[in-house]
Amino acid sequence: MSLKNRKVTIPVSIGYGLTDIMGGGAFTVIGAWLLFFYTTFVGLSPIEAASIVAIARIVDAIVSLFMGSFTDHFYKNYLGKKFGRRRFFLLIGSPLMLVYILLWMNGMNFWFYLAVYLAFEIIAAMVLIPWETLPSEMTKDFNDRTKLSTCRMFLSASGTFLATFIPGLLIGWLGDNNADAYLINGVVFAVMFTVCVFISWKVTWERELTPQMLAEIEKAPQAKTVAEKLIAFGNLFKEYASTLKVRAFRKHLAIYLFSFTAKDVYNTVFVFFCVYCLNVSSSLAGTLLSMSIVGLPVTLAAGVAIIKYGPSRLYIFAYSLMMLCLGGFFLVYQFPTDNKVLLLVILAGVYQVGRCVLEFTPWNVFPFIPDIDEMITRQRREGLFAAVMTFSRKTTVAIATFAVGLLLQSGGFVKGSQVQPQEAINTIAMLLFVGTAGLLAIALWQALTFHLNKHTHKIFVAETDRLKAHGHKKDVTPEARHVVEDLTGYSYDELWLPASAEHVKLNKPDSVLNG
Repeated sequence: MSLKNRKVTIPVSIGYGLTDIMGGGAFTVIGAWLLFFYTTFVGLSPIEAASIVAIARIVDAIVSLFMGSFTDHFYKNYLGKKFGRRRFFLLIGSPLMLVYILLWMNGMNFWFYLAVYLAFEIIAAMVLIPWETLPSEMTKDFNDRTKLSTCRMFLSASGTFLATFIPGLLIGWLGDNNADAYLINGVVFAVMFTVCVFISWKVTWERELTPQMLAEIEKAPQAKTVAEKLIAFGNLFKEYASTLKVRAFRKHLAIYLFSFTAKDVYNTVFVFFCVYCLNVSSSLAGTLLSMSIVGLPVTLAAGVAIIKYGPSRLYIFAYSLMMLCLGGFFLVYQFPTDNKVLLLVILAGVYQVGRCVLEFTPWNVFPFIPDIDEMITRQRREGLFAAVMTFSRKTTVAIATFAVGLLLQSGGFVKGSQVQPQEAINTIAMLLFVGTAGLLAIALWQALTFHLNKHTHKIFVAETDRLKAHGHKKDVTPEARHVVEDLTGYSYDELWLPASAEHVKLNKPDSVLNG
């Protein structure tokens, strides 16, 4: 259906964004509680618990790589033509969300938890990768895409709040030592995820098939030899590598990975920090994490701020605020007072303001990356970029989670014990403060030179549209040339080559511009 005949309204944006209650909620619960649940109730060691997450996410990351390209070309078969190359996976993924319940069953062995977690990660990737491309499919307008992304991140913030508030409520109600709280929590969220993904499938749409796509559908499938299949396999990885030749995407990916991994380290260690370093209950830890409720109004404010100030300033604000709060937590840890709980609530609330902006910004930037790539490749490769982001994210999360488990165990952490040796307590504190702050500092360094915003995107798209309308490259304005070269990392003369010319050499961006 033509994009002109569909409008991105607030209800549509909310329906689209509901899937991020799963995207934000499921992995917030996992990040905050899974290692604690497995080491405290199930009886797994820190390395065993962390390796479940690490192994599953490494395998899933590899699967995710193929999902992007798979959905890009899914329009060629019957199911893709009938249900959409992206939305089909939301339809079949909705009922499979119920697998989430099995993660929280007590009394099973290591292999059961590994198999279930691996299954859930793959199901989530099957849904999230095509879903993440939908803003680019549904509209070309910056403000409409921002509307979709803002609603998405508002609902992601809602999912994050629920993922910390509901477990804390159940643990407080059933008691710190009752494993049933975690299972009930898993049932509640699994049903919620099923409903949310189905609604997103129902209200969204995709761009119409182009003449080129229709021509490919009409082509008769040709059998390939083993050698040809191996070459095609190698070419797929070359395509993935080619995304890193886009300067704006390189910076975007670095910011995304380092900041989100910092957030993951904080979430993974925070309950341990509260229980063993600060000597407070796990239900209070859940309450402190549920201060993420401040993310609801902050997300709406960030939607306005990203248009007015651009992503770079939002990144700087978020990372600086979070590092200040980490300094505050360190002071409370070193110098406990009678007002410890009040100070923790204040610090946790302010930290969540920064965390919300951290999560909001990258996925508002992502829909504009394929526009930059189009200037280089003259293709629309949203699925490819989504797959690379998902692969990279899951790989770094796997490494970080395993590193946390390894350091906890080497630091003397005793599984199932309510009292930990001083060496383990020091290790937990170091992971929270040094690990989180160090990763945020690297993300901040990259954010200082990130130039994609509403103004530069408008100039970039206008230049692309001018060239599509057969405008002459020699007529480019100095401002447009500068913006295009800055965001792509290529000399302007190497871009938008005629169809008959050799494809732009992705392996050789302009050496002066490469950065």
